[in-house]
Amino acid sequence: MTVSGTSQIPGLTELLERNVATGVERGASICVIHDGEVLADVWGGWADVEATVPWERDTIVPVWSTSKVMTNLAALVLADRGLLDVEAPVATYWPEFAANGKESVTVTHVLSHSSGVSGWEQPVTIDDVFDWDKSTAMLAAQAPWWEPGSAPGYHLVDQGHLVGEVIRRITGDMPGRWFAREIAEPLGADFHIGLAAEHDHRVSPVTTPTMLEVDTSAVSPDGITVRTFTGPFMHASVANTERWRRAEIPAANGHGNARSVARIQALVSHGGEYDGVRLLSPETVQSILRPRAEGMDVVLNLPTRFGLGWHLPLPAMMPSVPEGRSCYWGGLGGSVVVNDLDRRLTIAYAMNRMIFEYAPGMKQIRACGDSRYDGYAALVEAALSSS
Repeated sequence: MTVSGTSQIPGLTELLERNVATGVERGASICVIHDGEVLADVWGGWADVEATVPWERDTIVPVWSTSKVMTNLAALVLADRGLLDVEAPVATYWPEFAANGKESVTVTHVLSHSSGVSGWEQPVTIDDVFDWDKSTAMLAAQAPWWEPGSAPGYHLVDQGHLVGEVIRRITGDMPGRWFAREIAEPLGADFHIGLAAEHDHRVSPVTTPTMLEVDTSAVSPDGITVRTFTGPFMHASVANTERWRRAEIPAANGHGNARSVARIQALVSHGGEYDGVRLLSPETVQSILRPRAEGMDVVLNLPTRFGLGWHLPLPAMMPSVPEGRSCYWGGLGGSVVVNDLDRRLTIAYAMNRMIFEYAPGMKQIRACGDSRYDGYAALVEAALSSS
């Protein structure tokens, strides 16, 4: 299986070909944008589980939590237009959210995974999450699980509902539709939060990851970690269902490929404007980089450092992201996007074979990226360093 597309990154095409041939990848795409130029846009492997249908230029795939930085970008576009104050309480826009001690929870707390609302209170089912009105009403009614702003705690699935409902209250549109009209369409980016049936034939199903043995000694059966991951529990196979594609779950059910992810996120690495489309001011982009919540994450049991909607450089999370003016995040099983503002660089990776790996030096599952992305990123780094 050969790799298609173009690349100015020495060895990148060959590494993707080798990973497909050895089974490290089933199918994947990689896109690198540097200072306005597409240095690499490559794809290869198989789109189907049986390895009979090639991954094509327009193949798209569920990217899980890479969706979060798309939804969070939409919130910052609203902020840049003067329609949203990120330092204001969520209840300013969504009055019902003030219930049960959440009146002081700000939009920044939600964007930085420190609101205290990292999942749905029991009883909750997957059916509830698919029901937008019911699921947002449930979040509005419940109490925070820790003091808002006091610590990071990864908002696993509900961050998109929290941010998305603020977007809906301000614009009158569901967040996926607003994102499509105001961000994806102006950039010509093939990324969808809620997928129309006409695109189903282009979707590559994901292969679910094999679970690793993890250290649970610090995890209480009724603690925040368990409450988040079971509020509600979602098996990765749900991403292969029609119901998942049709829904709007803005923290998790985005569909795209590396090209579409990179085109949109290049807004961040390029100071708010990419390919002639300006959606953010340089000042708003800079606001992403100030740490808002850092320390041991009360959900992931890993050190985290969240800025305004994106994670910031931290070797324990992503060793392939150097210190500096960078921000990133990724999805369950491997997809990732990294923005380097100093070098006006965005690297995006999307794939269909999900894997779990350990975080560096820990017996905890790595929350963002994996060794496949690290290998591709190393080649990009070598190419830029030698140019």
